Amino acid sequence: MDKDFLLSNETAKTLFTEVEKAPIIDFHNHLNPKEIYEDNCFDNIAQVWLGGDHYKWRAMRMGGVSEELITGDGAPFDKFMAWADTVQNLIGNPLYHWTHLELQRYFGITKPLSPDTAKEIWDECNAKLKTKEYSVRNLLRMQNVSVLCTTDDPADTLEWHKKIREDGFEIKVYPSFRPEKAVGIEKEGFADYIARLSEASGVKITDVKSLITALENRLDFFIENGCRVSDHSLENDFYIPADYDEVNALFDSRMHGNILSEEEAGKFHGYLYVELGKLYNRKNIVMQLHIGAIRNNSTRFFEKLGVDHGFDSLNDFNYAPQLSALLNAMDYTDELPKVILYCLNPKDTEMLAAMAGNFCSNEQGIKGKVQLGAAWWFCDHKNGMERQIEAMSDVGLISTSVGMLTDSRSFLSFPRHELYRRILCNKIGSWVENGEYPWDKEYLTKLVKRICGINAVEYFGF
Repeated sequence: MDKDFLLSNETAKTLFTEVEKAPIIDFHNHLNPKEIYEDNCFDNIAQVWLGGDHYKWRAMRMGGVSEELITGDGAPFDKFMAWADTVQNLIGNPLYHWTHLELQRYFGITKPLSPDTAKEIWDECNAKLKTKEYSVRNLLRMQNVSVLCTTDDPADTLEWHKKIREDGFEIKVYPSFRPEKAVGIEKEGFADYIARLSEASGVKITDVKSLITALENRLDFFIENGCRVSDHSLENDFYIPADYDEVNALFDSRMHGNILSEEEAGKFHGYLYVELGKLYNRKNIVMQLHIGAIRNNSTRFFEKLGVDHGFDSLNDFNYAPQLSALLNAMDYTDELPKVILYCLNPKDTEMLAAMAGNFCSNEQGIKGKVQLGAAWWFCDHKNGMERQIEAMSDVGLISTSVGMLTDSRSFLSFPRHELYRRILCNKIGSWVENGEYPWDKEYLTKLVKRICGINAVEYFGF
């Protein structure tokens, strides 16, 4: 993993030098704004690496590591040793690349992590992490992060975002609007959440109309605090056409404790997504649609640990007709916002790339108004990134892409942008050296710079 890592031709090497140090625009992650404000240092490398990373937890489980050393009460050093042993067995896995890019970029450590080197690396990382130079904000500065967007519930007070801004931190930390609990009418605790949203918005929610009013109220509050993007997780039926009266009756039924069928829930989801999309269009908010997760597959561990502990995976349902109908419902009245489509199942990559092209027409000159998003979650590896770049190029314009994101809870995750930049430059370099595109250094330099940051700044309005 030297300076030419993943750069297999001279064109790629030349282009990568143009974007290697470019500012990072990370428009979707799960970082904690409270931790950014407090700007503390981590106790040890196990805490920052293994404290909440379900990617690593899954790999360790697959390697037979005891849960005590994953999410349990094992000593931090023992957990780190278990991770070091796992890393040595990660040939071909993106976790191997991420781990070693992070060791190099943050700590200057170039030797591979293994049980033999673990104690030395543990000591060296921990010595640095205890210094103020390795505080949370300085970790962000090390990677030249310019903008990052956290993921936040509409009922959130955004207290920490406000404090970060008032503190004068030069990296922009913006909230993202994720109304998942307001849309998830079938989920346990829906009525309790509606009460919480009602209190936060100051709107008495008695029907779907007042629910949308409350969500608009909170969206305006988020926009006042820098929000430029929303986020939605689409799972199972997410768009079945229904009129207001039918959807309102379903809402009333659920608020009285009744259980809805999957079809009924799909009608409610679709109505809310369309109404929210129209709000986003009016207020210039980008709508991100993350599609295809099947969550909490292990009931045993869901009951023991709760959500987001590494027991989610990709679904295989077919949803092109529903997605087309959802986008069309907003587009028909020319109220479709900018939309980014992410698939969790790689089988859907080309479908989404083609679907995006159906709804790009606009009179505002927006490039890539609807587009295939970055390789996400289980696609977030070399093959997945290459497939995303190829699919967007095969049926669309890779030149309009808003590039990469981390989708991470870790403050050491930002070298993922570098990995993407290397893969992008290598792909473009291969096309040039295969004679599929001329070597136009001026244009191609502008192209990679746009994909690696400029497009995102313009698209989101940062």
